[in-house]
Amino acid sequence: RSRLPSSKFSSSLSSSGDEKSVSRERLSNGAAPVGVHPLKNTWVFWFRQQRAPGNKITNYEEGIKKIAASSSVESFWSLWTHLHPPSALLPTTDYLLFHSGIRRPVWEDPLNITGGKWIIRLKKGIADRLWEDLVLAVIGDQFDECGSAKESDEWPEICGCTISVRQNEDIVSLWNRHDGDAKVKERIRDNLRRVLNLPPTTVIEYKSNNDSMQDKSSFRTNNPDRTPLT
Repeated sequence: RSRLPSSKFSSSLSSSGDEKSVSRERLSNGAAPVGVHPLKNTWVFWFRQQRAPGNKITNYEEGIKKIAASSSVESFWSLWTHLHPPSALLPTTDYLLFHSGIRRPVWEDPLNITGGKWIIRLKKGIADRLWEDLVLAVIGDQFDECGSAKESDEWPEICGCTISVRQNEDIVSLWNRHDGDAKVKERIRDNLRRVLNLPPTTVIEYKSNNDSMQDKSSFRTNNPDRTPLT
């Protein structure tokens, strides 16, 4: 069933009226065909259900299914308004959004392997709006200035974002390319706080994809960088 975008989403990625000009200016990287407002990158939505009803648990990569790719504001809205919000998903289910340079949304992908992710654990019932705001920020290039940009870089510092619906919590994460650059990670963390308007009590953790490959866990952290907001 289709759903309407939030007012915040609508005002940022609308394709009507004055907002149309804003969207074109913010999101396109060249002259746009009439009626089409290209995104700077093509973003691919993926879906993963660890255990479908009546089926055995599958390994992580086997459970990942591609939904669709969006390269314009219009194609994004066409997809987004037909996706179920996180609150309507069964545990254990993930949505994954990564740019098209990521061949598969896994730790071992060539663009993911040297990076990691910022992790926010949420109590049940509040994930829908935060996930929506995070997706908007990612495809709207609101993290572009966080990276150490190089002219030779074809792909952005931000690889993508995920939401993981679990029985007792929901987990959002923001993936980046370079785990070894502390300043880049700090800028991403601070911008994440801002775009999600997180309260001071929110805890954010970082985990490298190398550590995830070692302990075979995306979110388990033995010595987390727990940084309460101030």
